[in-house]
Amino acid sequence: MDLTGQQIIGQGRSAEGPETFTATNPATGDALPAAFYHATSSELDRACALADAAYVALEKKTPEERAAFLDKVAEEIMNLGDALIVRAHDETGLPEARFQGERGRTCNQLGLFASLIREGSWVDARIETALPDRTPFPKPDVRLMRRPLGPVAVFCASNFPLAFSVAGGDTASAWAAGCPVIVKAHHAHPGTAELVGLAIQKAAAATNMPEGIFSLLYGPGRSTGMDLVKHPIVKAAGFTGSQQGGRALFDAAAARPAPIPVYAEMSSINPVFILPEALKEDAGQIAAGLRQSVTLGVGQFCTCPGVLVMLSGPETDVFLAQTATLLLESSHDTMLTAGIFDAYRAGFEKLDNKEAVDLLGHDAVQFEATGNRAVPALFRTDAATFLADNELSDELFGPTTLAVVCSSRAEMFSVARKFRGELTATLHGSQADLKAYADLLPLMAARVGRLLVGGYPTGVEVCSAMNHGGPYPACTDSHYTSVGTGAILRFSRPICFQNVPDAFLPSALQNGNPDGLWRLVNGGMTRDSVQ
Repeated sequence: MDLTGQQIIGQGRSAEGPETFTATNPATGDALPAAFYHATSSELDRACALADAAYVALEKKTPEERAAFLDKVAEEIMNLGDALIVRAHDETGLPEARFQGERGRTCNQLGLFASLIREGSWVDARIETALPDRTPFPKPDVRLMRRPLGPVAVFCASNFPLAFSVAGGDTASAWAAGCPVIVKAHHAHPGTAELVGLAIQKAAAATNMPEGIFSLLYGPGRSTGMDLVKHPIVKAAGFTGSQQGGRALFDAAAARPAPIPVYAEMSSINPVFILPEALKEDAGQIAAGLRQSVTLGVGQFCTCPGVLVMLSGPETDVFLAQTATLLLESSHDTMLTAGIFDAYRAGFEKLDNKEAVDLLGHDAVQFEATGNRAVPALFRTDAATFLADNELSDELFGPTTLAVVCSSRAEMFSVARKFRGELTATLHGSQADLKAYADLLPLMAARVGRLLVGGYPTGVEVCSAMNHGGPYPACTDSHYTSVGTGAILRFSRPICFQNVPDAFLPSALQNGNPDGLWRLVNGGMTRDSVQ
């Protein structure tokens, strides 16, 4: 399939602007085929106007019709075949096998949300029937449910060109809620974005969706992205990326005459606590798992374990030496972009130059001049240094982790209190450890969106019980998840109907319950009709 680099606006294509850019293969530095056009303000306005019209039209579509659209999008993505996998590999340097899995995850997410809206109870229908004879005041008939917010802007993530991009979790959950989506493509993988965008366009036509249910725009985040989040028709935004980028969008949205929510997933160092008995019993297994987690995707996962916390002792010294050796033996793989690689190298060298921080296993590190290849590594410092130096709490995006070695249990708890908002925290501990350090669980639960005992935080299960979020700066809003079925709640809001005649209520709130939903009726869950 030939790429054109044009905007996808509803069922049309457009290339009005004079400015273009090309994608670059990060492993070779070579420009890839196709020039991509920056969106003009008129193209952005057209995409928003179509989305506004689609928002109204989508309310007339049944849950089954909207679910069929999601299923069709997944089908058309699979129909792209190897062309999608090859282009994603060329634009990111990540192995083709990675994209086989990520494509499956993307399509499974779409299917998960299709099932969710077919079942329908996510609308959280609540009914309190009238008590006209109640004294001293009659009780009105009050009914509540969730409804879509409106057109949503979605920003593609650099590190997940499929699962957190054009047809990723933000887009799928917004569509499931009944919201049209305008996607801002990421400059690092625009060809991948176009291929998926064309699949969506085809699926929308095949399922008779309103034209503005989807548009795809190219352009810089500082202009196209900002204009999109400031546009009065856009009612919410989803973002996965840097703290700087997410905060800029959040601040711009808050400064609008009518502010809108920006659900930004940003910075996290995902501490891993390795407790004493676990270290004695499973040091080799923990070290091997840690190496795999730190280097997965060249360390470019938002859940990469960036800090290890443990007590000092001979077992710790042996464990850290073993882990450092494993990382030293790991391959030097290509990072997503030259900019990400430059930031990683600068952060690595800054850490290496700190007097009280030691680089383990290396005499010296020389980064390769070409190929944007990251050097995996383990650094070590003591708790006092970590507590005194705020820079050590900053995320270093890449395959590196910092061991913070504590002299006492009390010092470990001081380190734990240092963490701000994180996506995850992990505890490796025996039953005796978990009992001795029981207060560590609630302490970290107050600071994270997901708490693990054993295992590693990389690998986010897409399911109804998952939470991928956390207190700031992990996210701009810790009330919500960006992964799993709960993500739909971000793009909906509650609306209450009081004393509205049954015939004029949404079907989810009508007495006869034609949708067969589970509803909270007068304080009890039921699928029965209201008498």
